[in-house]
Amino acid sequence: MAVPARHTSKAKKNKRRTHYKLTAPSVQFDETTGDYSRSHRVSLKGYYKGRKIAKANAAK
Repeated sequence: MAVPARHTSKAKKNKRRTHYKLTAPSVQFDETTGDYSRSHRVSLKGYYKGRKIAKANAAK
């Protein structure tokens, strides 16, 4: 059975784990609606690249 040759210290383990992190989603300001939305996605009001392409979802 495989066994580690040396004990992995807490510092070594934590340094390795520093690269596991979340990245903030890219958000862009939409001048048509005045809201922030994610790039390459339809806004909540139904706009994409400044054009109305879908009906907006009604808030329930």
